[in-house]
Amino acid sequence: MASPGIEVELLVKGHSDLGEVAPEIKASERRAAVAIADLEWREMEGDDCEFRYGDGTNEAQDNDFPTVERSRLQEMLSLLGLETYQVQKLSLQDSLQISFDSMKNWAPQVPKDLPWNFLRKLQALNAEARNTTMVLDLLPDARPVEKESQMEEEIIYWDPADDIAADIYSFSELPTPDTPVNPLDLLCALLLSSDSFLQQEIVLKMSLCQFALPLVLPDSENHYHTFLLWAMRGIVRTWWSHLPRGVGSFREDSVVLSRTPTFAFVRMDVSSNSKSQLLNAILSPGHRQWDCFWHRDLNLGTNPREISDGLVEISWFFPSGREDLDIFPEPVAFLNLRGDIGSHWLQFKLLTEISSAVFILTDNISKKEYKLLYSMRESTTKYYFILSPYRGKRNTNLRFLNKLIPVLKIDHSHVLVKVSSTDSESFVKRIRAIIGNVARAPCRRVSVEDMAHAARKLGLKVDEDCEECQKAKDRMERITRKIKDSDAYRRDELRLQGDPWRKAAQVEKEFCQLQWAKDPPEKHRAELRRRLLELRMQQNGHDPTSGVQEFISGISSPSPGEKQYFLRWMEWGLARVAQPRLRQPPETLLTLRPKHGGAADLGEPLWPEPLGVEHFLREMGQFYEAESCLVEAGRLPAGQRRFAHFPGLASELLLTGLPLELIDGSTLSTPVRWVSGLLKELHVRLERRSRLVVLSALGVPGTGKSTLLNTMFGLRFATGKSWGPRGAFMQLITVAEGFSQDLGCDHILVIDSGGLIGGALTSAGDRFELEASLATLLMGLSNVTVVSLAETRDIPPAILHAFLRLEKTGHMPNYQFVYQNLHDMSASGPRPRDKRQLLDSPSDLSRAAAQMEKQGDGFRALAGLAFCDPEKQHIWHIPGLWHGAPPMAAVSLAYSEAIFELKRCLLENIRNGLSNQNKNIQQLIELVRRL
Repeated sequence: MASPGIEVELLVKGHSDLGEVAPEIKASERRAAVAIADLEWREMEGDDCEFRYGDGTNEAQDNDFPTVERSRLQEMLSLLGLETYQVQKLSLQDSLQISFDSMKNWAPQVPKDLPWNFLRKLQALNAEARNTTMVLDLLPDARPVEKESQMEEEIIYWDPADDIAADIYSFSELPTPDTPVNPLDLLCALLLSSDSFLQQEIVLKMSLCQFALPLVLPDSENHYHTFLLWAMRGIVRTWWSHLPRGVGSFREDSVVLSRTPTFAFVRMDVSSNSKSQLLNAILSPGHRQWDCFWHRDLNLGTNPREISDGLVEISWFFPSGREDLDIFPEPVAFLNLRGDIGSHWLQFKLLTEISSAVFILTDNISKKEYKLLYSMRESTTKYYFILSPYRGKRNTNLRFLNKLIPVLKIDHSHVLVKVSSTDSESFVKRIRAIIGNVARAPCRRVSVEDMAHAARKLGLKVDEDCEECQKAKDRMERITRKIKDSDAYRRDELRLQGDPWRKAAQVEKEFCQLQWAKDPPEKHRAELRRRLLELRMQQNGHDPTSGVQEFISGISSPSPGEKQYFLRWMEWGLARVAQPRLRQPPETLLTLRPKHGGAADLGEPLWPEPLGVEHFLREMGQFYEAESCLVEAGRLPAGQRRFAHFPGLASELLLTGLPLELIDGSTLSTPVRWVSGLLKELHVRLERRSRLVVLSALGVPGTGKSTLLNTMFGLRFATGKSWGPRGAFMQLITVAEGFSQDLGCDHILVIDSGGLIGGALTSAGDRFELEASLATLLMGLSNVTVVSLAETRDIPPAILHAFLRLEKTGHMPNYQFVYQNLHDMSASGPRPRDKRQLLDSPSDLSRAAAQMEKQGDGFRALAGLAFCDPEKQHIWHIPGLWHGAPPMAAVSLAYSEAIFELKRCLLENIRNGLSNQNKNIQQLIELVRRL
């Protein structure tokens, strides 16, 4: 292990800048470093300084000075109600529970509401998630007390002669219940109280909101700053990549692995210019301002920072291929250190080692700052200064700048002056030009993984280095290193899938159809039974391959944390080795549809399926199916079963939040024994809390239904890909115990139809018949069905066919039709004419579906079929997802608010019993078998 970085602090008379040092550094090492620094720097400084170690001690005394910072962190956690989560961390499942608050668009009233309000809004991708203002119930004559002065985010003014007074008064009181908490303090407190998987979810949602992301998390309590590598792992971005000879294409990659030029912005001492506002201006195309980095003028919580100084944030610019929007021709990373570099030397040292250039904003360059920068003389990083000389001492600045120019190997073009009269737009263009010139020239390019490597060398803790995470990673690599070709791996290692499973599924479908025939020929039944047993015996003759055994060991780990780490690593590892994804412009990623039609073979995939975790679980399912079939037929003694525990393993994954396949995407059939066994095990684990409401979402691929479900409930269904898993997936949401009696259920089982439902009738009708059957199954299992539409008259015929079938049975779930406007960001709400047109005007496809169901001219409008009253909000218009043009677009506030209203309506319908009778798991198992 590399020896930790050692920090030396300068204590100017009367003014203290407390730094942090990794606690494992021995006192002798610190004192040796200080002695060397003392000899080198006293020559420059004379006798006006003494040195203090990072732990607050010197040769003469040990004191408890750090307790001031320690108590501030503890008080902040107590203020926010997070002190109870310092041992047992807040989990992702805790944050996703359905409760009373899930149905209310409430505003926080006390500081303890703020973390939950932030998580709820972030889950909904709400652009106002960082707002920490509170709504108070004031007495008639009461008025909020306004503070006489507010410390600006990046601006602190005092006369250097008044250092002692400034130091005393800069320690502001902690926020009281009637003043907002600084959003960065809230973020740091919440991340320090969350486990690794909730941290990852928070950072992923912040990325979708185009917020700057935490990269180095300060912890003044324990002097352990954490580099958040694991938290960034799930972020994948798409951008326009310029190739040689002027050709370009869209590229999709993890931000953790992609190497980009990186530019850091820091403050030295005090600065009249805000780094955050300058960064936002640099990142904003045209005249549209993006508030990526929080700053004081957002009025979302303007209190001074209490625990978040030392936080390093990161954001990226990604080109879209549009000249009017692309500020830079390639991805560029931007880093922002909160606080003064003198107080956070370790973070500044990291930034100098990973950045292509560092921009230093300051008003004053004194002896202290000169010495700090002099120590960086060996660095190869380019340095630029942004000065406001009228705020500082102009002559002093010039004198020290002239000394620094040869030391830092810069010239006068590296010194920029910005005063109040400077034209902001021209200044931003000048900064962009500098960044562009540095990026075009040979320069340092780093990925987040490279940054983490540099952080380790300096002694920072990296979140990914815990034992559980590394063991899970090693297991994943043992599996994926054998995958050279996805198709060959599936054929050789996942042997029960492919032809054996397709043939068995086809026989079982025929056998099921005979069950409903009036007088099925017994000879044909016996022949089907014989063929099925033959296929199942063939499958049962295989043993799990080494890759499948390794996967089973990974999900069998007794450590819940290691199991979750393993599944996440598998998702990313398989994505890296899977066949290349089809590149499409990012604005069309949500509107893609698989191109298929004609009398295609039902065994052929509609589009290529990337290798994923679901393939390993399908293999486990097939081992269980084959074995169960032979036991039922008396061909295998129950005592010789080897795979009876597989459904239990899968049910545990469902309980941890992993979506599991309900309908197999390769054969478009349901492995009934596997699904039934999984649900039985789920029933055992839930014990008395097994009352379910089933909510399904159906629609043509590309209509945004998976994004809708994820935004509504914080789920993990696959989205935004040109192709992906084709099966229907289910995910379980827990209802808080205090709310389950009122809501009438303990859990909500959410089913996403994935890519099962096409948008057109095929000429032969075979594909359509299959899709209609699958739609009937999903809707028949459901208490609530959300039908996602891209156009007002775009109800897929397979879904209309399912309506007609279910009406005969008398089972009609509560329907909500969601029209998602995928292009127009400014579209207004639903118009009554649109609603009536959707419900009352059967289209040609609707009539064709009715004729196939032998209802002919008797087909009735949807309003009569599904008891849809357009005045009772059965039709929803959801505004466009993006505010702006991807990949730099944020999720629109209107989209987030509309999704919340839909969620509230769905939960209200469930609570009021409009979703038909709720089920327990045993009833759901029987319903799966019948349908």
